[in-house]
Amino acid sequence: MLPVMEHFYTIQGEGYHQGRAAYFVRLAGCDVGCTWCDVKESWDAAAHPVMAVEQIADEVRRSGAPFCVITGGEPLMYSLDSLTESLKKYHIATHLETSGAYPMSGTWDWVCVSPKRFKLPKQECLQAADELKVVISHRNDLRFAEEYAAQVSSRCKLFLQPEWDKSDEIIPLMVSYVKEHPKWQISLQIHKYLNVP
Repeated sequence: MLPVMEHFYTIQGEGYHQGRAAYFVRLAGCDVGCTWCDVKESWDAAAHPVMAVEQIADEVRRSGAPFCVITGGEPLMYSLDSLTESLKKYHIATHLETSGAYPMSGTWDWVCVSPKRFKLPKQECLQAADELKVVISHRNDLRFAEEYAAQVSSRCKLFLQPEWDKSDEIIPLMVSYVKEHPKWQISLQIHKYLNVP
């Protein structure tokens, strides 16, 4: 059983897989405490219902989605072994979005680590990352991004993502930075532009 704030079939809006059809399962519970979090209602796990992992996997299967994104909240607060096992049984690819602040669990086809200053990522999560996505809300975050880019594997894709409420002022800075440091790419939250969940 896992606390689930919401689950829905939509479009992946961010990062390497943006624009692809995906089923999202947003687990409730988080103690990372990002001031700019756009789903603060996910933080209190007790405020949301619990679902059996088989029920979650069956919902994903019935949607026809090619992959399932497990996000939060902070999903690694829970053991995700059973959930990913259930999804794999239906041949559904498993994607994780995490701050990396808790130990890894589950079997993943794609791991996106988005490190936060408020609770730093574990080395095992950084080593598992296929994608590093750093939210940029001011210039100092670029230095923070480079600190973690140095800790992921060479196969890891590197993304800078503007903090939504500061996009107008941050995007020009990011464009200049990526031109000077082309190992990085810019990730935009296209689901917000498309007005989909």
